[in-house]
Amino acid sequence: MSNKRNLPELIKERLVIGDGAMGTMLYEAGVFVNVCFEELNLARQELVQNVHDEYIQAGADFIETNTFGANGIKLAKYGLADKVEQINRAAVEIAKKAVGDTEILIAGSIGPLGQELPPYGRLSVQKAQRAFTTQISALIDAGVDFLIFETFSSIDELIIGLETANKISPETPIIAQFSANEHGETSYGTKIEEAAHRIEQAAPYITAIGMNCSIGPADMLKNLEILIKVTAKPISVMPNAGLPREVDGRKLYMCTPEYMAEYAKRFLEKGARIIGGCCGTTPKHIAEIVKAVKAIDKAVHKTHIIIEKTPETVIKEKRKEPIPLEQRSRVGRKIATGELLTSVEITPPKGFELGGIIDKVRLCADCGIDAINIPDGPRASSRLSPMVTAIKIQESADIESILHVCCRDRNLIGLQSDLLGAYAMGIKNLLIITGDPPKLGDYPDATAVFDVDSIGLTALAKDLNMGVDLAGNELPNQLGFTIAVGANPVAYDIEREIARFKQKVEAGAEYAVTQPVFDPKMLKDFIDAVSSHKIPIVAGIWPFTSYKNAEFMANEVPGVVVPDKLLRKMSKAKTREQGRIIGIEIAREIIAEIQLYVQGFAISAPFGNVKIALAALEKIDIEDI
Repeated sequence: MSNKRNLPELIKERLVIGDGAMGTMLYEAGVFVNVCFEELNLARQELVQNVHDEYIQAGADFIETNTFGANGIKLAKYGLADKVEQINRAAVEIAKKAVGDTEILIAGSIGPLGQELPPYGRLSVQKAQRAFTTQISALIDAGVDFLIFETFSSIDELIIGLETANKISPETPIIAQFSANEHGETSYGTKIEEAAHRIEQAAPYITAIGMNCSIGPADMLKNLEILIKVTAKPISVMPNAGLPREVDGRKLYMCTPEYMAEYAKRFLEKGARIIGGCCGTTPKHIAEIVKAVKAIDKAVHKTHIIIEKTPETVIKEKRKEPIPLEQRSRVGRKIATGELLTSVEITPPKGFELGGIIDKVRLCADCGIDAINIPDGPRASSRLSPMVTAIKIQESADIESILHVCCRDRNLIGLQSDLLGAYAMGIKNLLIITGDPPKLGDYPDATAVFDVDSIGLTALAKDLNMGVDLAGNELPNQLGFTIAVGANPVAYDIEREIARFKQKVEAGAEYAVTQPVFDPKMLKDFIDAVSSHKIPIVAGIWPFTSYKNAEFMANEVPGVVVPDKLLRKMSKAKTREQGRIIGIEIAREIIAEIQLYVQGFAISAPFGNVKIALAALEKIDIEDI
C-alpha cells in the first residue's frame, strides 16, 4: 500500500476529482477500436503514460490504471489470458511513473468480466471469483492506493468482485460503481434504490458507492438525487460526456467541457464527494470541472473558524455583551426597531476614479435611501477596493454604507485585519458572503483562499463585537458591526440553503439580504421554511432594463430564477425606453407583493443607473430617468 493519505481521509476533508476516459484518449491518439487497450500497458507504455500525464495536468486527484478489461476472461479473446498479472502490474508501474512524488492517488480500475452469470449466461460464481482474484491480487501487489469497480450492470457480479477484493486485502479502500440508465435502473432492471441496498448489505466495508457510464450529466444528476436518499456512504458520479452520436462512422461525445463543469457544480450541491468522467470525457473536461468546483467545495466545507488556540470556556469568559443593535448604526436601528430599510447597490469602479459614483450616492441620499451596498468583487471581478469605496462614500454624503465582505480573496488573518480597519474608518455595517469562485470572472486561474465561508466569518464578526479576536484574545475595545448575510430563496439545492441559513443565524447573523427576487411565492416559501430561525429579511430587487438583460439574469447569473411569465412580459418591449419602463413596473409589482413579508429592499442599480433603482422604489418618477 502507498504511504500517501488514504482515500477515506481525503473524502472526509474535501471533494475528490477523478480522471476521465482512457479509451477515448487512446482512440483519439490513433489506436484502433479493435485493439486490446490493456495490452498497450506492455506494447506502448509511453502512450498510456501520456494520457495519465494529461489528466494530472488537468488537476485530477487520482488517476485510474489502464486495466478496465484486464481480467482473464476478457483478455482471453485476444489470446492474452496468460498475461493478466503482467498487464495489471505494468499498468500500475506506468501510473506510478506519471504520479511521481505527488500526492495524487492511483486507483486500480476493475470492470465487468465480459460474461454473464446465470440465468442470463454460463459464467459460474467460482470462475468469476478466480478471474477477479487474479486481477485484484496483481493490482494490490503492484501498489494501487485503492480499487474502483466500474460500469457494472449486474449487481450480483459486482458483489462477487467486492467480496473477492475484501478477502484479498480488507484494508484496501474500494469505490463500488454501477451503471444505471435514464430510467434509474440497470440494464437488468434493478432500480438504483435496490442496487444500493444490496451492495451495502453485502459489502458494508466499501469506502464509497456511485454510478458511472451509460448516461450523460443531466440524467446522472437525476440518478444522483435518487441515490443520495438511500445511502449514507460517500457518493461518486462519473457520467459520460453526453450520449454518443455517429459522425462519419465515429462515435463522438458532444458535451462541452463547460457543460460538464456546470453539472459538476450541481453534483457537488447534491452531495457527491467524488466527481470524474467516463466515456468521452477528456482532460479538457476534467480541467473545467476542477476550476468550477474546487473553489466552491473549499468554501462550503469550511464552515467554522479554524484557529482556536484558547479553550472555549476561557473565550466565553472574555466575551462581553454586544453593543445594542439600535446603537451601532442607523441601519442597525432600523433593523432593531422594525422600520423599513432601503438600500441601493453600487459596484465599485474598475479604475480608481470615484467622482461619478459619489454623484449617484448623493442623489440616493437626497431621495431618502438609508444605505449604499458595496459589493466585494462581484462575479469574481477585480475592482477598486470596496472598503475604500465605502469610506469615500461615507465621507462624501450623509448616508451609511453596507460593506460586502467576501471570503474568497483573503485568509483569516487578512479578513480580521480588514474588519478592524473598516470599523476604525467608521464602517459599521457588514454583509458577509462566501463569494463567487474565480472561475466565474476574468481571472479563472487566480487562487481562491476560502479559509472560512460566510458562516465562519459571521462567527468571527460576532466575536469581534463581543471583544474577542479569532484566536480568543481579548481586544482592547469591542466592535459594533451590524451583521447581515446573504440568502437565496431559489437555490438549486434548497434544503442545503435552508440548513446553511439556519447556521448563519446561529453564528450571529442579525438580518439577511436575498438574491434578486423574481418569484414572490418562492420567497414566501423560503421565509416559512426558516421561521424557526427568524431574522429580518431584506429582499433583493433587480429592475430589468431590457429583454436581453432579463434573459441574461435567467441564464447566466448563478442563484437567480426568472419565471417565464416575466420573460414574456419583457419580450414585449420594442425600444430601450420601453424595456426600462416595463422592468421598473415589474420591480414595483414584486415590491408590492412581498412588502408584508420583508423589512426592506436592496435595489440593484443596473449598469450603474441609480435612477432606475430609485424609480423602482418610487423615489422618483419613471419620466425622470
